Order: sequence, then structure tokens, then C-alpha cells
Amino acid sequence: MASERSYSPFDHLIANFDQALRTLFGRPDTTGRPDPSAAEPEGELSEADRLESARLMRINHTGEVCAQALYQGQALTAKLEAVRENMERAAREENDHLVWCEQRIEQLGGHTSYLNPFFYSGAFAIGAAAGAVGDKWSLGFVGETEKQVIAHLDGHLQRLSPNDRRSRAVLEQMRVDEAQHGHTAMAAGGAPLPGPIRLAMKLSSKVMTGTTYWV
Repeated sequence: MASERSYSPFDHLIANFDQALRTLFGRPDTTGRPDPSAAEPEGELSEADRLESARLMRINHTGEVCAQALYQGQALTAKLEAVRENMERAAREENDHLVWCEQRIEQLGGHTSYLNPFFYSGAFAIGAAAGAVGDKWSLGFVGETEKQVIAHLDGHLQRLSPNDRRSRAVLEQMRVDEAQHGHTAMAAGGAPLPGPIRLAMKLSSKVMTGTTYWV
């Protein structure tokens, strides 16, 4: 029986480069779950409501681009194989969100953010740094990230028109998944992050949401 191939750091780097291209310009590898909005009827939206939905979904799409970068960066530098595998599995589930958001943006007549390559690069560097510091901090970073993402999703669900049931279905499923990812990370040994780090994460998130709403 042939032994399982051992991947070198260079192999992982190439794989991450391929993942970046798929995330930004191609078709990412997903779990194959159906789009939760497919069963919902297209509601009657005013032009203002449609524009607002497209902008909010663009923010969430860029958030998923950043999530991909964070997970891939952390997987690249994770010390334990089990942690690396968890990061890669979560990344595939986040790819579902990426595809769902992009499809919804297209349905609303919007476009994804032109700043995605910039945010991907920054998030990948942050993820790699978090993984290099240590697995417990890397996992804690995931837990805190998902906590903040859920807060954003809750805010967007309140801002969406009640008639936009398709966008709402996507965000509600994303919320369920993000909560699970955060719980899994902390249960695997994640450490709570210091207050200044949490604050810095919130400030960087505000930069992302504030720019991608418009661009």
C-alpha cells in the first residue's frame, strides 16, 4: 500500500496561491450544499431596497473573501495537523457563502467589490501571522472573528427589506455556519484574545465594511 504523500511548505504555498486565484477570479471549491435562497420567491423590491441589498451582500461577499484568506493563511502556518485540517474544512464551508453571496449580488444587479484582492492579501497575512504565533491563538482568532461576523450579520438582517427573502435566507444560513465555526474553534483549544487585539479587529472590519459598501 502506497504511503500518503507528505506535502512540503512549498506545496502548501502553491495550493494557497491556487486557492487565492479561485477565490478572487474563479470558482472556489465548495461543499456542494444548495443555495438556501433557491427555494425563496423573489420579492418586490423598490430600487432603493434593491440597491441597499446589493451593497449589503457585497460587504458580506468581501467578508467571505477575507475569511478564505484568513483560513488559508492560518492553515499554512498551523503547527498541528488537526488544526490545519479544521481550517481547510471551514474554508470550504465558507466558500459556500462566497458563491451564494456572489449569485445574490448578480441577481440584484450589483457587483462584487473591486477592492477584494487588496483585502484578501491583508487578511492572508494576518491569518498567517496568527497561525505562526501558536495554534491556541490562531483558534482564538477564529472564534473572535466569527463572533464579530455574527454581529455584522445581525445588523444586516435588520437593514434588509422584509421583502428580500432571498438575501435573508443566505445570511441566516451563514449565521448558523459562522456560529458553528466559532464554537468549534474555541472547543478545540482557542484562547480568548486580549482586548486591544479585539479592538484592532473591529477597527479593521469597519474599514472593510465602510469601503466595500460603496466600491
